Amino acid sequence: MQANINRNQLFVASCLALLVTSLSFGIRAGILNRLGVDFHLDASQLASIAATAFWGFPLAVVIGGMIVDVIGMKKLLLIAFICHLAGIVLTVTATGYWSLFLSTLLIGIANGTVEAACNPLVATIYAENKTTKLNHFHLWFPGGIVIGTLIVFFFDKMGIGWQTQVGMMIIPTLIYGYLFYRLDFPVTERVASGVSTGEMYRSVLSPLFLFMFICMFGTAITELFTGQWVGVLLNNVTDNPILILTITTGVMVVGRGLAEPVVHRFSPQGVLLMSAVMAALGMYMLSTMSGNSLYFAALVFGIGVCYFWPTMLGFVAENIPRSGALGLNLMGGAGMFAVSIYTLFMGGFYDRLLLKQLPEGASLDTFRSAAAGSTEAAQYAAAQLTAGPEVLKATAVIPIILVIAFSGLVFYMRNKKAEVLKAGA
Repeated sequence: MQANINRNQLFVASCLALLVTSLSFGIRAGILNRLGVDFHLDASQLASIAATAFWGFPLAVVIGGMIVDVIGMKKLLLIAFICHLAGIVLTVTATGYWSLFLSTLLIGIANGTVEAACNPLVATIYAENKTTKLNHFHLWFPGGIVIGTLIVFFFDKMGIGWQTQVGMMIIPTLIYGYLFYRLDFPVTERVASGVSTGEMYRSVLSPLFLFMFICMFGTAITELFTGQWVGVLLNNVTDNPILILTITTGVMVVGRGLAEPVVHRFSPQGVLLMSAVMAALGMYMLSTMSGNSLYFAALVFGIGVCYFWPTMLGFVAENIPRSGALGLNLMGGAGMFAVSIYTLFMGGFYDRLLLKQLPEGASLDTFRSAAAGSTEAAQYAAAQLTAGPEVLKATAVIPIILVIAFSGLVFYMRNKKAEVLKAGA
């Protein structure tokens, strides 16, 4: 690595950039219901807005993965700074569906650009310990969600509006923009090691990479769809649905911070298998429990999804290193694209479940905006009580499939290791 590269400061700046990404996620999850009421949006429209961030992300992360080796990581991160700043300002000044759609798209593009540059940056400056440091870096995603949801919770208690809550993200945005502007960056690991572009593209077409790429659909949906929609889906199942997300992400912060002994003891593929088992159990509990027992379910679910995202990236970085920045960014893009499509689909599914519980010909907007204590409000609350857990129950099938997939990965990697040892004997 070049002598003038300060990897500690680069890592701190990367964590701040990811913090802004996760704050946008946590605060949006906390205010989603309020946006629906204030702007008279149904669940399908709210899903469309939320999904915009998820498809803006893969658009940016895939394009970024293709050009990061050419233009450098610094320029990508300055682009992320501009998009974050513009998206935050547009959200605060939003007047309806389309302004929320555009602002969320800009924030999604910024979030994807952060991942496009920071994942290969962390893998480059900590080449000797990739999976652990990617876990340490990605603990700021759940960390920011905890901070974001607590901002929503306490600001709501104080009567501070959602515009101010969103505006809080400007502070870390300005700090990370300044830090990246003044720091020097290394070239990516692939460029430094002399791996050709052709070798990189061959690596992302290998069977093992394609398998992980497909599995990323499931791990991302399990973690991110549930986190983004838990406040909506469990709104009438518990008094404080946003605290479920806070507990889940709090567990993720602690778990990712302690990733080193876990990853070294069980291997990345072993960690992924155990995570899938716990995620399936936790999601089933979330879909069947109510009241205070949901907080225990959130704890189990948090343990399950804790290592998914960074360990998927770490596995690829360690076992398919020639895929380079493109490989890492295709994985991130795959995850967010899957979440965007799934969110759109399940938003419509949730609306249909609600309508089944309401009188024939009912208008969702009328029932959603009904005055507290009215018959319509009571009927809508009862419909939510049924519909939300049903969406979670349907989603629980995904981590069950992942248990089977990662069991196969564990056996494959064990056999591969045995063949290598046998060949070297």
